[in-house]
Amino acid sequence: MDPRIAWFQPEQRGPANSLWMQIWETTQGLGNLYFNNNCNTGSLSGTSSLSPKSNINGTLGNVISCKNGAVTNSEPRNQGMSNSTKDRDVVEQRDFIPLEANNNHNNRSSLGRGSAGGQVCTRVSGVSGHPNKRKRDNKASTYGFNSSLETGGCGYTGTPWKVKNYSEGILGLHEEINDFYKHMSPRAEEERMRMEVVDRIERVIKDLWPTADVQVFGSFSTGLYLPTSDIDLVVFGNWENLPLWTLEEALRKKNVTDENSIKVLDKATVPIIKLTDFRTEVKVDISFNVKNGVKAALLIKDYKKKYPVLPKLVLVLKQFLLQRDLNEVFTGGIGSYSLFLMAVSFLQLHYREDACSPNANVGVLLIEFFELYGRHFNYLKTGIRIKDGGSYVAKDEVQKCTDLYRPSMLFIEDPLAPDNDVGRSSYGVLQVKQAFDYAYVVLNHAVSPIAKYYPNNESESILGRIIRVTQEVAEYRDWITKLWGPQSQNEPALNGNDVTLLVKPQQLDECNNNLTEEVTASRSKTSSNSSSLVSSSSSTVSSSSDVSFITLKHTVCAH
Repeated sequence: MDPRIAWFQPEQRGPANSLWMQIWETTQGLGNLYFNNNCNTGSLSGTSSLSPKSNINGTLGNVISCKNGAVTNSEPRNQGMSNSTKDRDVVEQRDFIPLEANNNHNNRSSLGRGSAGGQVCTRVSGVSGHPNKRKRDNKASTYGFNSSLETGGCGYTGTPWKVKNYSEGILGLHEEINDFYKHMSPRAEEERMRMEVVDRIERVIKDLWPTADVQVFGSFSTGLYLPTSDIDLVVFGNWENLPLWTLEEALRKKNVTDENSIKVLDKATVPIIKLTDFRTEVKVDISFNVKNGVKAALLIKDYKKKYPVLPKLVLVLKQFLLQRDLNEVFTGGIGSYSLFLMAVSFLQLHYREDACSPNANVGVLLIEFFELYGRHFNYLKTGIRIKDGGSYVAKDEVQKCTDLYRPSMLFIEDPLAPDNDVGRSSYGVLQVKQAFDYAYVVLNHAVSPIAKYYPNNESESILGRIIRVTQEVAEYRDWITKLWGPQSQNEPALNGNDVTLLVKPQQLDECNNNLTEEVTASRSKTSSNSSSLVSSSSSTVSSSSDVSFITLKHTVCAH
């Protein structure tokens, strides 16, 4: 598979690997791409140049320079063409932004590149990226992950769920999937953060239309969401025309998002507003008067109860597609609902009855899923039906019996609306099929008996051969935990004005109840102050609005 999408396995590394990469890059014409980029980014101008005879990734290339995240070809153009500076400097946009680049527009952290071919881990805070750099919106993308592995990745392996050694073979894969599920499942602080996002958007909607009803559906309502998954909202109300632009303007004015992070798709089959929350970077999709979304969430919850292994299987598959940018229907990938129905059909029609039991080996099921949809399923002639216990349907019969002009490449009959083809927009399904086939081959080899002879077999991750969690996602989760997680017992409590409290809030309430009338009267004058400092013997109250101090005498607080 394309080494920009996949990454080399431990047993594939060696002297021949570098030579093969040089040959591959030469044949693909990728000499100007990032692999082992030696451009010097340390100068004040942000540019550097290589000599005409510079060896780029092992191949001879033109004179190039790095500027504003793009690759500039400084070789003069052919004679007979314009000799202007603009015509001579041909700027080519990179096919991808490397993981080490500073792509996060909030810039909590990034990795810096050195000019000597090595890499240095750098913490960057509060520095906005260059506006001409193409942002990589998907924090979980592992595009170009090979370059990170070759340079050591600053010690980050991409498998944070692996904290122990597992059993050999397929049993070890099962154990690792369970740990991956526990690690990647939503945390309480992540749910609190997302609820704050929903509340902010709902307040804006209620200000515009007080009688409107806002409901959450999709992965956030079912609990099958990843740390960077979006939130799906639907607004119910009475409008002659959908107020997409009205809400878009209100969200910008209320600083929920900015003009560069919101998009109105009014020509889509289901018109929606796509935005990124300014404070949390959570992506949100807002639709209007779409009832099937809420019904689908209820259907998913029912199937989760029926098939206990389904959540683990689906979460692994969602991460697999997400990091390869194959999860967005808008770009031809497979959406969450389609993927879930494919997994349900796989379990419904499984030839082993124990496949649906809570104790089923999830590793076996994952490999069989990849084998089915990566190798055996006939996308051209066969469709998927979920209702009535599940079955496969011939597309020719579907075309005769329904109003569909022609079933899509990935035909999945919507169990809530049989005339609806859930996979109709997944025009890139054959690329997904190729990725599934690749995963089947890799995992099948990793659990085979010969795998025990692989180098570092005991310490290497089996699931990590097809799935990695980027450092950006790991840092994003740590940032969420820091701001929305429970306060550490060792940290002093803070009140609304970020003033340190020397006693617990409960003790402060008890102290306030024991204040003398004189002190109480004095405190009433400064009731607008929301922060206070109380000591055990003689305490003072400090206000952010004035500098008056009140001495609290003879106040005893039991500790």
